[in-house]
Amino acid sequence: MLSGKRIAIIGSGTMGRALAGGLLRSGKVEPGQLAGTARTRQTAEKLSHELGLACTTDNAEAARSADILVLCLKPKDVVKACEGLAARSALVHAPLVVSIAAGVSTGALEAALGSGVPVVRAMPNTPCFIGKGMTVVSKGAHATDAHAATALEIFSTMGRTMELEEKHMDTVTALSASGPAFLYVVLESLADGGVMRGLPRAAAIELAAQAALGAAEMVLQTGRHPAALKDDVTTPAGCTIAGILAMEDGRIRSVLARGIETAARAAGDLGK
Repeated sequence: MLSGKRIAIIGSGTMGRALAGGLLRSGKVEPGQLAGTARTRQTAEKLSHELGLACTTDNAEAARSADILVLCLKPKDVVKACEGLAARSALVHAPLVVSIAAGVSTGALEAALGSGVPVVRAMPNTPCFIGKGMTVVSKGAHATDAHAATALEIFSTMGRTMELEEKHMDTVTALSASGPAFLYVVLESLADGGVMRGLPRAAAIELAAQAALGAAEMVLQTGRHPAALKDDVTTPAGCTIAGILAMEDGRIRSVLARGIETAARAAGDLGK
């Protein structure tokens, strides 16, 4: 699907570099198909040296020769960048534009880019850096199923992918993109419990992390509901149910769920 396609990654921050690296490692694209942009010449030269692809400080220059633009920009910067591309007539060939900016709607991007430009919104998360990420995409008004499939193919190089309606994207941002940070708090807390009982800190962290990794894989591979898998571990009068009841005393379920709800509202404000 990406064969022969020229891809410009606008913005060479952490996610931009991770995406470029994932695409190259996957073998889905050759270095000559990729281009990148950076704010400074020094950063552009560093990226070019690290990944072996052309990198410039001129977004319009990169866009003019691209079939696909991936905007790896912060929410506060992305609309202005789109307006700059439109002002310099860099999108007259109507390339597919994919944006990872949280909270910025496809409608806002379409208005900045000009009529007829297909836009797909994407929300990856930080585990994409190690190829274990999750990315959700949604189509704008001018994007087709083929455009969405292309975006899914791009992000599949960094982990799992899914397509949802755009109305869900703020919640996706809270659950999937902010979710790893929430889980790090959970992992740290679990490890603290092990340390309190005498485990060395490094051992406690490794045990907690591997337990979380294995539990997540059980959900994904078996397709079973987390509650059913929990019941497999929770034997009558056992230590697991004792621990769960202590957590329930602290309202762990509602606290985590409300955390997602609050983060989703904040995500919706990012593009305003």
